[in-house]
Parts: sequence; C-alpha cells; structure tokens
Amino acid sequence: MASLGSVGRNSHKFERPPFNTSSSSSSAPTNSSLKSNGGGGGAQGQQHSARPKGPTSNSRRSITPTSRTRALPVDYDPESERVRVAVRLRPRNSDDPPDADYAECVEIQPELKRLKLRKNNWSSEAYRFDEVFTETSSQKRVYDAVAKPVVESVLEGYNGTVMAYGQTGTGKTYTLGRIGKEDPSERGMMVRSLEDILASISATDSVEVSYLQLYMESIQDLLAPEKTNIPIVEDAKTGEVSVPGIEIIKIRNLDHFLQILQLGESNRHAANTKMNTESSRSHAILTVYIRRSGNEKEETEASNGNHVPTVRKSKLLIVDLAGSERVNKSGSEGHLLEEAKFINLSLSSLGKCINALAENSPHIPIRDSKLTRLLRDSFGGSARTSLIITIGPSSRHHAETASTVMFGQRAMKVVNTVKLKEEFDYESLCKKLESQVDRLSAEIDRQQKLRENERGELNKLLDAFENSSAEAEKRFLAKSELLQKENARLASEMKEVLQELDMQKQQNKMLIDEVARLVTSVKNTKSLEEENARLESELNDVIKELQNQKDQNIIMHDEVKRMEMNSKHIKQQKQDNSAYQNVLAETTQMYEGKIADLMKQISDIQVSLEKNEVENSRYHKALVDTTKMYENRINELNRQFEEERARTGEIEEVNSTKELLKEYQNSVQVNAKKEINELQMTLQEMNQLHETTANELRLLSVEFKNLESEKATLENELHYVKQSLEKEEKRRKESETELLNVMKGVPESEEDFEEKVSYMHEHLTKKFSSLQNPNNSNRTRETILSQRNTITKICEEVGLQKILSLLESGDLDVQIPAVKVVANLAAEDSNQEKIVNEGGLDALLMLVESSNNTTILRVASGAIANLAMNAMNQGLITNKGGAKLLASASSKTDDPQTLRMIAGAIANLCGNGKLHVILKEDGAIKALLRMTRLENTDVIAQVARGLANFAKCESRRFMQGHWRSRSLLMDDGALSWLVANLNTTSTSTRRHLELAICHLAQNEENGRDFISSGALKELIEISEGSAKEDIRNLAKKTLRLSPLFRKELRSE
Repeated sequence: MASLGSVGRNSHKFERPPFNTSSSSSSAPTNSSLKSNGGGGGAQGQQHSARPKGPTSNSRRSITPTSRTRALPVDYDPESERVRVAVRLRPRNSDDPPDADYAECVEIQPELKRLKLRKNNWSSEAYRFDEVFTETSSQKRVYDAVAKPVVESVLEGYNGTVMAYGQTGTGKTYTLGRIGKEDPSERGMMVRSLEDILASISATDSVEVSYLQLYMESIQDLLAPEKTNIPIVEDAKTGEVSVPGIEIIKIRNLDHFLQILQLGESNRHAANTKMNTESSRSHAILTVYIRRSGNEKEETEASNGNHVPTVRKSKLLIVDLAGSERVNKSGSEGHLLEEAKFINLSLSSLGKCINALAENSPHIPIRDSKLTRLLRDSFGGSARTSLIITIGPSSRHHAETASTVMFGQRAMKVVNTVKLKEEFDYESLCKKLESQVDRLSAEIDRQQKLRENERGELNKLLDAFENSSAEAEKRFLAKSELLQKENARLASEMKEVLQELDMQKQQNKMLIDEVARLVTSVKNTKSLEEENARLESELNDVIKELQNQKDQNIIMHDEVKRMEMNSKHIKQQKQDNSAYQNVLAETTQMYEGKIADLMKQISDIQVSLEKNEVENSRYHKALVDTTKMYENRINELNRQFEEERARTGEIEEVNSTKELLKEYQNSVQVNAKKEINELQMTLQEMNQLHETTANELRLLSVEFKNLESEKATLENELHYVKQSLEKEEKRRKESETELLNVMKGVPESEEDFEEKVSYMHEHLTKKFSSLQNPNNSNRTRETILSQRNTITKICEEVGLQKILSLLESGDLDVQIPAVKVVANLAAEDSNQEKIVNEGGLDALLMLVESSNNTTILRVASGAIANLAMNAMNQGLITNKGGAKLLASASSKTDDPQTLRMIAGAIANLCGNGKLHVILKEDGAIKALLRMTRLENTDVIAQVARGLANFAKCESRRFMQGHWRSRSLLMDDGALSWLVANLNTTSTSTRRHLELAICHLAQNEENGRDFISSGALKELIEISEGSAKEDIRNLAKKTLRLSPLFRKELRSE
C-alpha cells in the first residue's frame, strides 16, 4: 500500500469517489494557540478577537415542523449521539527528517483504543479515542468503523456528517477522497459511502448532490464556478441553514457521480507550499441529499387508506477541512499568506464553538464564521457526526500533532441530539387516493353494467317465455278449431246417415204400398182374403218393426244431437280453459294422439257407413228387382189366375205367393237387424269414445288445477326469495357501512398488534427512555389511549360477534379491516378472554390456514402472537393445531414482516415449558429456524427470542428435575445456528442468543454437543466479553458448575 504521507493531491486529483468530498491537507493549531483560543493559531486568534461578533442563536438544533421524533430503541446507547472521533497515523515518508526520537514520538495501542504522545524523554500523555488506526490499517477497515455507521443512519432518515481534520500532509485526502480506479482496495470513504447508498435505495428513492467550497470566507459552487459569494440563509422558525442558488444534481449512477466529483475538484483552489505540493486553500463540503419513502408497513396502510404516507429526507455532509498553517513552516507569502489567514480564522472559530459545546457554555459563537454556520447541525445539532483526525509520526511536528489530538479530545465531548427527518407525503397519498377512486368508480360502473346485462337477460327470458306462451296458445286454438271442424264434419255425416235412413224408410213405405196394391189385386178372391189378412197382420208387424227401427233412428239422432251438444260443451270448456294454456301445451302431443285415434275410428265409421250405403244401394236394387219380379209374377199370376180360374189352380198360386212373401220378409228382417246391430255398435263405440274424452278432459282439468297451484306456490316462493335477496342486500349494505366505519376507526399503524416483549430489561429501557423524553412519552401515551378508545368504540357499536363474523367473508376489503380490529383488540389483556370465548381464536387460525393474502396472514399472525402472551391461551392455541398452522404458514410467504409476526407467535409459545414436546412434534422449531433464510434482522431477532424462551424454560425444568434428557433443540440444529449468528447480529439480538447458549449449557446432557460444535468456546467468550453483567455471571456460573466443561478446560 502506498504511504499516506507521500500521496499528494496531484496523484488523485480526478479520482475522488462519488458522494464524498475530497479532503485537503490542514495543519493543526499550535500549543500556544490552544492556550489562547482553544485550537486556532496565534495569528488567527488575534484576528478573530479583533473581528466584530455577529448575533448568535440560543437554539442548538433545528426543528422541522413536519418531522416526527421516534421513541428510542430498546438497545439505545446514550453514547451513540456523541460525536465519534477516530485517529489515524500516517506512515513515515521521505519528507520526514531522520531523528533518533522518531520511533518514540507517537505510540499507537489499537487494542486499547489509546494513543500515547511523548512530550520528551521522560514524560508522555495517553489519550483514548473511539477508534485508533495504525499506519497499516486498510481503507475498508477505516470506512467500516468511521463512516459506515453514519451512512447507515442517513439511510434511515437521520442527518450525518463525516469530517477529516489534521495537519497538512497527514493523509486526509487519501482517507476521504481516494478513488482507486486501479486498486479498488484503496478506495476512500467517498466512493464507499456512495456505493452503500446506491446499493440500499430503491427505484422510488432519489439521491442528489451539491459541492461547494469556502474560500477566503466566500462560498463558491464547485459545480457551477460562475456562482460566487453565495449568501447563507437561515430559517427564522426552524433555525435550519441553507445555501440557495447552488447547483444540485440528481445522481444516476456511480460513474455519473465520479464525473461530477472530478469537475468539482478541478475548480477547487490549491497551491504548492513547503508542507504539501498541492495544499488546499479552501474548505470543501460535499452534501448528499437522500429522499426515501416510508417503510413497507406504512405504504401498505397508506394503500388501504388508513394512514398518510411519509417521506424521509436526510443529508450527508462530507467535509474536507483545509489545515491551519504556521507561516514559518509553510513559507506562505503574498496571496498565499492572505489565504492562510482566512483558513486559520475559520478553523479558530470552529475550535471555539467546539470548546463552548464541550464545556456546556451558554453562548456558542456560531456566527463568527461561515464555516461554523454551515456545520451548525454537525456539532451540537441533530446530525450523527464522525470525525477522523490524521497525525504524522515525526517529532518535528510534535506541537501540531498535540494540537490535533486535543481538538479530537474536545470534539468527543460534544453531544448531538439525533432526530429523524420524516415528513408526510401528501402528494403521494393524493395520487394513491385518486387512483383508488378511479378504480372504485370503474368497479361501480362494471357492477352497474353487469346488473344491466342481468336485467336484460331476465327481460329476454321473460319475452321468450311470453312468446312461447303465445305460440302455445295459438297452437291450442288451432287444434281446437280443427276439432270443431272435425265435429261439424261428423255431424254432417250423421245427418247424411239419417237422410239415408229416411230414404230407406220411404222405400219401405213404397214397398208396403206395392204390397197393399198386390193385396187389393187379389182382394176379390175369397180364398185369399184370410191369407191377405194374415199377410196384412204380418206386414203390420213388419211396419212396427220398421217403426221401432225409426224410433231407434230417432234415438240415434238424439244421441248425435247430444254428442253435438257435448262437442259444443267441450268447445266451450276449451274456450273457458284458455287460461290453462301452459298446461294444455304440454299435453297437446298426447291429445293429438288421442285425436288421431278418434279420427281413425271416425274413418273406420265412414268406411262402415260407405259399406252400409253400398249394401243399402244393393238392397235397394235387389228390392227394385224383387219388386219388378214380383210385379211380373203378379202379372203372370193375374194372367194365370185369369187363365187358370177356370182350371181351379188358384190355391197353388196363392201358396207360392205366400212363400215368396215369407222369403222377402225374412231377407228384409235379417238385413234390417244386421244394419241396426251395426249402427248400435257404432253408437256404443262413439259413446265410449266420448266418455274416454270426457274423462281425459277431467284429468286435464285436475292436472291444470294442480299446475296452477304449483305455479302459485312457485310465485310465492319466488316472492319470498326476492324479499330474502332484498333483505340480504340491505344487510350487505349495512355491513359495508359498518366496515367503512371500522376502516376509519382502525389505528393508522400496525404496531399496536405486534407481539409484546417479555423481558424486563426491555421494559426498563423503555422506562428510561420515557424519563429522558417526557414529552415523547406523553404523546405516545395519548396516542395509545386514543387508539384504545377508538377500538373500544368500534367494538361497542358494531359488536364483537359481528366483527368476528366478518372474518369469514370472502371479500378481502372486508376481511382485512376486520382482522386488523380483532388484532388491535387482542393487544389488550382485558379483551383476550372475550375474543377466545366468541370464537375469535378459531377464526384467526382459519385465516392463517386458508388465506394467501400477505396482509391478512401478517395481521392474523400478530393477533395470535398477542393471544399467545396468556398461558391459558397458549394451551388452546396448541390444542387447536395453531403451532402446526403457523409452521405451515411460514413456508407460504417470503414477506419479512409476516415472518416476523409468525416467529413472534411461536416465540411466545416457546415460553411455556409444557408445550415444548408439542411444538417439536408440530414442526414449530424447524419452522422457526427455517424463517431465518431471508437473513432479515427483525425475523432473526424474533427467532433468537423464541430460542431463548425455549432454552430458559427447559433449563428451569432441568434444574427442578422435571427434564433429564438432551435438549429438544439439538436435533434441529439450533445450537449450530446460535453459534453461527452470535457475532453477526445486533446488540439486542445478541443478548437473546447469549441467553439461549447459557441456558442450554446448564443441561449436562448437552455438554458433548457444546464441545463438538464449538459452543463451549463461545460460552467462554460470553463469560468474558458479554455487554451484560448478568449474562457474564450466568456463563461463569455454568462453566464453574459443569464437571464436563471444567475437565475440557483443564485438558486444553
């Protein structure tokens, strides 16, 4: 590594790393100047005393109206707000003259963080600093110890300052501004700071820089050299100091910043002196402005409308002070002498301010110099400040080295009030609310369109139903008309049948007349009179039979009329039953079949009638032929009678006539009987068909009435369903209104339902913090009371049972506010029993098991963590499978906050020794260790707390004799994890890890595991170097009481 003293400004003029200010060499004040003005040179002190003093401010820190102060953390250390001072020794170079006392001038003791400064051969003084670096210390080690804590604080929202002070040529520029293009290991604090900042910010964050120099009490912009003599403006209300008009450039990447830094360095004033080939003639200040949005939790709440998002604005000052010079050593003349005067004057003013702050003086001369005004927030203000002083080893500069060391000692006494710079981001909230309003408006429009589409579909279905009903009605009327026409046709056919019967009757009458004529023709014959009388009586019988047949025909005619009346009645019934269209439409097909059968029967009747007509015509023809034959016979008989009258053959002719008449009568009677029987059968079939049709109509009427009753029942059910839907819609709207009220009443922060801390040390720390900041404590107490009142009011108005029922809703917009309210209620011990009795625990476990929403899973786990603080609830949670559900939920998400809640819940369950076996069987211990895969500090802290609880309860049971086996944590690799993370975690987490190791060591069955895993060595280190005295004592006691450990230590 190149020597610090030999590095001149020419060697790295254009290699200054981004986000840092290159430091120029500065010489320390002399001892005589320390006596006169507390750190400035003698000439500068005289000049300063001659200058008129400007007005001073009584305020020692600025106040931002929108900033919010936070409660001190659990691991709060008052030393963290003190100015941190480190010293770095430059290695000897060729410019240092050889002298015998060189090696004994400065003695560095880095392990004790102490520096010894030798006054002469027989006396020396020792000084302690926060860090002491030898001439071989690497750039990375110096950055990690001095600047990196400040950079991390700036990223968290606090202001920070890194400043280098020392004699010219002692390596300030090398420490701060080395770019290290060829060798990255030589990079200075500026490059490393910017690398850390760019690696830590997100896409929504912004980083800007400005670079100015204070040259001869005139402020000049190094990024815009034309801007000179820029004034300093101080806010009268807040006391903040700003330099308006300077060039502020937004940084895109590291290369962009390097270009900007090289531009600024090229515009900085420098000169060649006897002390340094390129000595800075001005103080350079690089300011990095960082703007970051609030944390993820606040952003989630802001997106839900419950909290105003915040933005954190912080700045990092990297100050390269020019060293004070002794004219007799630097050889300054002319203009260089004037520059040296202004440099010494500003450094003298800075020394006076630090002296006043270190001595708690009521007056701080801040306004004596522009340098002190620009650094007002760095010393005694609200910034976290780290100062590195650089010294040389040469005894020739013993006075300057002593002055530099004394400057650092006084700076260590300055205490700043670190304050978070956090403002409400109303602009971002407005944009989010506008987008949410647009989304909800679009959702409302979509719902309205959906309802309109559903209404249109229902109207279409109703129209289709009405059209189908009209078509069925039309079909029914058409079929009724067809039946009516068919009945009319049947009636006409029956009339035709009756007409045929009438014609047959007339023919019979004609036949009777002919017979009568025949009787009169043989009337004159006496022998035939009796026979004619008999024939007449027989003819009368035939006439009676024909009359009976006529009567039957009349009866048939009446029956046909009755059928016509029935048909008309049926038609009337069909017309009256037009309201039964829907039912008849369904039975139309069956009825058509019946009609088809009836038409077939009617066609058969027509065929039979046609046959009868043919037979009647044949009978009529035969009757005519017979009549003609009889007439011919009668004529022949008359002729024979006339011819045979004389022959006495009259009797034989009469006998033959009788036989012919008998044959004719028999044939007529047989045919008439056959026709009458056929007509009777036809009438019977028609009567049966009519009865069947009437029965079917009655059945259809009964079915229609049943369908009408079913229709009325369905209409009633539909009306009831509509009423139920309206009531359900009304209840849903009421639920939505209640949910809106719940969402408005839910506290803005989710910190209220986070898991509680069970260790008394953390309670004491919080109590100590509240004593130091009573105003913050009062505000916190008022906020908590306000939140509790809000939750109580919501619970009283809505009801706990109603809130718990909302957890079963399928709408995330309903579930999320509801589970937040339950979680806040669970944070109060008085509400926990009521929540468990009302089924709240079951509902929360159901959400953990079924929900995939990150917010619901996180809040529900936090609520279970609060309930798990109660021993009775712990047993209920494990009996209901809560530990297994939490272990399963940890594998479903990689969200650090959700895993922190789940780990907190399991950690609380680990505090109950009776549940250890169940937790082991349910996989809770494995899940606890598996959650550390993200390497999130908050999750690791909860895991460490859970293992400490588990080990503590197990060791207590071991001491009481209730447990004599190897620890359950050993099988899951918990001990190896504790050892691996012991030296890589924060102070609070380390305390839990140390406690867990100490308690596990108390179990003698774990001794072999401690020896094999290296945990015994860690236990020894805990006993010697733990920050907590009680933990050191516990470790020592464990080592002293364990025979196995004592034996192992003796063997080593």
